[in-house]
Amino acid sequence: MIDGLLLATAAALGACIGSFLNVCIYRLPLGRSIVRPASACPHCGRGLAWFENVPIASFVALRGRCRGCGAPISIRYPTIEVLTAAMFALGWWYFGPGVLLASRLVFGCALIALFAIDLEHHLLPNAITLPGIVVGFAFSFVTEPGGLASLVGIVLGGGVLWAIAETYFRLRHEEGLGMGDVKMLAMIGAFLGWKLTLVSLMLASLSGSIIGVFLIVTQRGGLKYALPFGTFLALGAAAAALIGQRLLDWYLRLW
Repeated sequence: MIDGLLLATAAALGACIGSFLNVCIYRLPLGRSIVRPASACPHCGRGLAWFENVPIASFVALRGRCRGCGAPISIRYPTIEVLTAAMFALGWWYFGPGVLLASRLVFGCALIALFAIDLEHHLLPNAITLPGIVVGFAFSFVTEPGGLASLVGIVLGGGVLWAIAETYFRLRHEEGLGMGDVKMLAMIGAFLGWKLTLVSLMLASLSGSIIGVFLIVTQRGGLKYALPFGTFLALGAAAAALIGQRLLDWYLRLW
């Protein structure tokens, strides 16, 4: 019973954090403050009452529409809240209480925000990636992966993508990757260390290639169709944070 209560508490906290992530996802691409003003309907501008800001429950109670103007509320809002709630509950169950849990949850929140923003805007805000590098490196001195592995991860993560982007630009005379991707992989390196950063990059490239081929085969995109690589980096890093070491051990055993 106590374990169930702790999981429910973790999920409830995650839903509240997810509500804040929605604010970041909406406002950061617009260059607006995430603190002020208070939440309002993006359609009519009416300020929201406290009971309209209850994570998940408010969306259900309002049937997905603004109480004032009746405009539809994006499904993204409850989706992010449910996803963050699930992440907090899974993190508590998987890692248990401790500094590593705190590190992974902070990292996961950054990944969720970057995933959603890049998917919609093809943008990876410095307001998330740059502080993320600092926070991840600070965590590394008191938990995994350790200070040296984190530092190498920052340099290697950012350096690998920068080299790929620079090579592509010199060969094709057009940008293939943005600097946002470079900073995001450096942030991943800060939290996960250099080994799991390579796993993240491998998984992101694999999933991106699969989606790219699917789009070409179904004639929904061509060779020049711009995929938001940050979304795939987020997925790859999330998988690496959970099972990356096991994947790496399995791969090394093949050799």
